[in-house]
Amino acid sequence: MRDFDFESPATLDEAVSVLSKTNGAARCLAGGTDLVDHIRTGRLTPNVVIDIKKIPDLNILELSASGLRLGAAVPCWKVYGHEGIVSKYSALADSCHIIGGIQIQSRASVGGNLCNSGPAADSTPSLIALGAVCVIAGPKGRREIPAEQFCTAPGKNVLEPGEILVELKFPARPANSGSHYRRFIPRNEMDIAVVGVGASVTLDPTGEKFVSARVALGAVAPTPLYVPAIGEALAGQPVNDATFAKAAEIARAAAKPIDDMRGTAEFRKHISGVLTERVLREAVFRARGR
Repeated sequence: MRDFDFESPATLDEAVSVLSKTNGAARCLAGGTDLVDHIRTGRLTPNVVIDIKKIPDLNILELSASGLRLGAAVPCWKVYGHEGIVSKYSALADSCHIIGGIQIQSRASVGGNLCNSGPAADSTPSLIALGAVCVIAGPKGRREIPAEQFCTAPGKNVLEPGEILVELKFPARPANSGSHYRRFIPRNEMDIAVVGVGASVTLDPTGEKFVSARVALGAVAPTPLYVPAIGEALAGQPVNDATFAKAAEIARAAAKPIDDMRGTAEFRKHISGVLTERVLREAVFRARGR
């Protein structure tokens, strides 16, 4: 591993100041589960590593009537260990349960997973499905952007020099709502999604009609893919096999995958439809309180 300087700022302002002075030659360390390995293998060669794990702003975990605030450095185990999140933001808990093993989950964070900006990231489809908003701090102050707009290309995102992802804000969950995330992997030893799907649904009081839905796909495009056409097709429609089949058809059409060692484009398009239907069914099951 190459030599680098190490900074451990105590406040967000201090972290932004340090980051701004490095001219893009620094990397932030939240959990470090990817960063350390990338430095070791030479994929990344930062001159400065900035430890942001202990900054209070990045460790907020607050669930209230107005929604959920999740700091960018909060580790995965705290997410799926929070009863309120498991109950109301189930898709997020689903994602955190399968990001690496237990040891990884003790360090890795949803914010770090998002900032890696991998097309197959397990948390990003859930963030999109749940309507998360990214809060970003930098030399020019704070700004907010929807999760579906954060990633711009494989490994690339909207963060500008000197900026840090501070937290993720989720709107309050309406009554009769449920969510789920599921992925397909070829075997347990290959812990990267061939396809991942996150979905959130809201049903009418009878539980028999869709009021709204948000669906996002992972590993089928250069960035995690929000598919608003599925929500448009489901709104006001009955919860039945035909509606689920329609959603699956739209997902297959929206997917723009590539062939690689984990699967062919044709297979990925097929699995996109299969998983979309299964994830929506589970989200409905949860929305009905079962």
